Amino acid sequence: MSYEFITSEKGLRQFCQRIAESPYIAFDTEFVSEDTYRPELCLVQVATPDTSAILDPLSIGEMQPFWELLASPEHETIVHAGREELRFCLNAIGRRPHRLFDVQLAAGMAGCDFPMSYGNLISRLLDRTLAKGETRTDWRRRPLTQQQLDYALTDVEYLKPLRDQLAAKLDSLGRRAWFDEEMDIWQSGIETSERTEQWRRVSGGSGLNARSLAVVRELWRWRDSEAKRRNLPPRRVLRDDLIVELARRQSADPRRIRAIRGLEHRGLQNHLKAIGVAIQTALDLPDEELPRRTVHRQSPQFNVLTQFLAAAMANVCREAEIAPTIVGTVDDIRQFVAYRLKVVGADLRDEPVLLRGWRGETVGRVLEDLIGGRMSVRVDEAERDNPLRFERIE
Repeated sequence: MSYEFITSEKGLRQFCQRIAESPYIAFDTEFVSEDTYRPELCLVQVATPDTSAILDPLSIGEMQPFWELLASPEHETIVHAGREELRFCLNAIGRRPHRLFDVQLAAGMAGCDFPMSYGNLISRLLDRTLAKGETRTDWRRRPLTQQQLDYALTDVEYLKPLRDQLAAKLDSLGRRAWFDEEMDIWQSGIETSERTEQWRRVSGGSGLNARSLAVVRELWRWRDSEAKRRNLPPRRVLRDDLIVELARRQSADPRRIRAIRGLEHRGLQNHLKAIGVAIQTALDLPDEELPRRTVHRQSPQFNVLTQFLAAAMANVCREAEIAPTIVGTVDDIRQFVAYRLKVVGADLRDEPVLLRGWRGETVGRVLEDLIGGRMSVRVDEAERDNPLRFERIE
């Protein structure tokens, strides 16, 4: 397998100049995320019409010329499951790659399961088998073996053939505009998550009152700042379950904090004062500055409708040859039901995601008709993959 192996800033600049006019750039990354605040980029694999290359960020150092190249308008950028690739680009230059085409997302909108692994996608669409021998490699270690480099390069070898086949299928289904819309939504969501606080993702805090949520928010802020300073994964600084327990107790008293099981470790003992300050900050907030609770009391009919519409949505998606997991989640259905029932405590300001854009065209109208009593559903043939039949009520 012929390729360039680039290990210097000068070599990277020259490589980027050579491929600047390429109609497409397919790329993938190898990274390690277990020990650092952000994933550590260890390798970048690139394929264009004329060349293949492996870039070594650990030797090169400054990778900005490559990210700038991806953001330029001359070409399409092809990836598979490119969330981390997009985040690397955003964190490096503050912009997304130009005309990004994610083959995993395209596959889900063209009749395949979602998310489908790269190997399974290659097997299904190209009838090829991908080697799995290096899936547990520590990509930080040097030197890399020839086997490791060859394995890494296969991650970009098939991206263009996959892209071409999936683009043709999307065009034949009349879904290219849907895909372009979804790529923009997906990238915008990642951009938003990169610049907004993610304290609501602390697990176990869904039932907390507003004051306790304020404690969660302040502890999350302290943890995030400390993790960034020490270049550690945030949960290694302070676990989610400890944040939630501290929030439930709503006490900044060092003695009560110290008494919580899990906070006795030496690494945390040195931070009890800072933890107490964060808690006290939340306790001192006026009521009008407390975070909104996103939970609402779920009535029996709310749960029944959510379960019923989830089954209906899955059936509609399968008939339309689109992965249900792309169209929406159970939380999206809950949002729709709460919006239509005007549930007290629900956020009713924004139209539910299932009623917007291509999702509204695919499933939104059916869900509206079902919950509005304008459509019925029955089991047609129980043995079919899509056993439900929807009939409009005249």
